[in-house]
Amino acid sequence: MAKNILVTGRPGIGKTTAVAKVVELLSRDGYKVGGFISREVRKGGTRIGFEVVNLKTGEKGWLARVEGRGGPRVGKYTVDLESFETIGVKALERSLIEDDVIVVDEIGPMELFSNEFKNIVWRALESPKPVIATIHWKASRYSFGKSVLSRRDVKVIDLTFANRNRVPFEIYKEVIGKLCSK
Repeated sequence: MAKNILVTGRPGIGKTTAVAKVVELLSRDGYKVGGFISREVRKGGTRIGFEVVNLKTGEKGWLARVEGRGGPRVGKYTVDLESFETIGVKALERSLIEDDVIVVDEIGPMELFSNEFKNIVWRALESPKPVIATIHWKASRYSFGKSVLSRRDVKVIDLTFANRNRVPFEIYKEVIGKLCSK
């Protein structure tokens, strides 16, 4: 049985929403869940970027934005490595020490510009704690994504319109099973 769960699927299918529901269910039961989620930022109906949110503190910062300057680019977005590492990577480092479950949203092209991110994600996957992560649908095109997907301790769930309402509950039950068997 895999201890790490990776949720994938096409853009906009609800990966972040599914993981946020799992976080809600686990937190309701008293489990300590940490890490980060990423959200779209819109202005006037137009997506202008993505923010990263620390699950424990609510602290927010830019992952990438249209008007960003001086960082790596993915399409029309400039990745804000400093902000991402200050919020997202630090949230993962703290979660590795303090929490029962670690959440990573997402393992994707923007995040993979950060070596600190890759290192902490690998450490989290290697830890005895369950990791719930979203992974970009084209992650296998990147060497780190390939490495994560080829691990024997990961289960990949492809989120679709047909399963997206039940998947959070299935992940919840699976993670509870791992936490209770410790």
